Parts: sequence; C-alpha cells; structure tokens
Amino acid sequence: MRARAVSVGMDYIPITGDRIKLGQFLKLANLIDQGADAKMLLAEERVLVNGEVDVRRGRQLVKGDTVEVDDMAFRVG
Repeated sequence: MRARAVSVGMDYIPITGDRIKLGQFLKLANLIDQGADAKMLLAEERVLVNGEVDVRRGRQLVKGDTVEVDDMAFRVG
C-alpha cells in the first residue's frame, strides 16, 4: 500500500451533508465526468484518502477527510 504526505495548497470542497461517497466526491471536485470514470481512476490506484490508496467507490468520506489524485489535493468540507 502506497502512502504519502498531503500536498500543500489543498482545495476545499464543501459538501451538503455529513458524508459523501468517494465516487460522488470525485465528480463534485470535477475530477471525473461521470460515475463510471471513478472505477477506472480507482482501479489505477491513483486516489489516496487520508494518505492511503483507496479503491472503493462507495467509501464514505466525512468532513475533514483528504483526497489526493495525482498531484491535486482536496479537503472534504
């Protein structure tokens, strides 16, 4: 399992509820166009949640979690 430190210059992405699925968050952050695109991105192990690779599209994110894709970093808000 690959892990790394969260990048500086993180973007804040507000959510309306207390939780959001990882696949939905990727779309909200404009990292993918549709849910099916999340499958490929996750299968390539390019998504880190709180510094660790996660391949579960249905992973529940909560406010304060961090999501990294390639060199971009986001905080769930």
